[in-house]
Amino acid sequence: MNGILSTTEADSQVELTCPAPAKLNLFLHVVGRREDGYHLLQTVFRLVDFADQLHFGLRADGVIKLHTPTPGVPEEQDLCVRAAKLLQRESGALWGVDIFLEKRIPMGGGLGGGSSDAATTLLALNRLWKLGWRRNQFLKLAPELGADVPVFVFGENAFAEGIGEKLLPIALPPAWYLILTPPVHVSTAQVFSSKELTRNTIPIKIPPFSTEQGHNDLEPVVCASYPEVARHLEWLRQLEGARMAAMTGSGACVFAEFATEFGARTALGKVPYGMKGFVAQGLDRHPLHDFAEQ
Repeated sequence: MNGILSTTEADSQVELTCPAPAKLNLFLHVVGRREDGYHLLQTVFRLVDFADQLHFGLRADGVIKLHTPTPGVPEEQDLCVRAAKLLQRESGALWGVDIFLEKRIPMGGGLGGGSSDAATTLLALNRLWKLGWRRNQFLKLAPELGADVPVFVFGENAFAEGIGEKLLPIALPPAWYLILTPPVHVSTAQVFSSKELTRNTIPIKIPPFSTEQGHNDLEPVVCASYPEVARHLEWLRQLEGARMAAMTGSGACVFAEFATEFGARTALGKVPYGMKGFVAQGLDRHPLHDFAEQ
């Protein structure tokens, strides 16, 4: 999953192909709400090796062009385009880029696909445009693109607080995950505005961390509104050998954690007809971790 940089001297084209990995929230606590309406959270982000793939081609004319638009999403609102234009503006870069996105991570599933695409765009262009930006520069920029973008720029599994921007690296045990994708699209804004959402979970201190410490405060709200999510989660929780089962983010995806690949793939083989999912391995670091200076 490492980024691949290639230069073709004949036509001076420089190209870069990079992954944008998904994330899981091993727990998600809503511990308060700011006066501006943003919710205060505690969560542990786990990176996994299921990823979108992005291809970048250097342009000398300064134009930023997405060649694989998402249906229903205007190009100027696409997170890859927004990330590229933001970095171009803030860095003063004169280069442009052609972007091709191979989408694998389900949209609206709580796996952070769009945020990861934006972070990979920032990190890839740091190398493609030879900017030499440091990680803390990207961490200041990333929240402008979305609350989950910072952790992908951070590049490690992390304990997060605030609105998701206060990050501490956390060591997690090796794990494999069976991730199910219920056929619904959950509205994050609707979930966070729900009257049923509790916003007073007592903050926990990390380290140490164990899965028994946490839960997802959004899960009851989502399960009440989306029976398919509840059904998928209930099935995961009856599996033998799973260390935990939970919903990630605001859903709709749910997951079970296993100590071994064999355990996760055995569970995948038992998935009932009508349910879909995949197996992913937990990562320790983002594949593009070294694309930004410390």
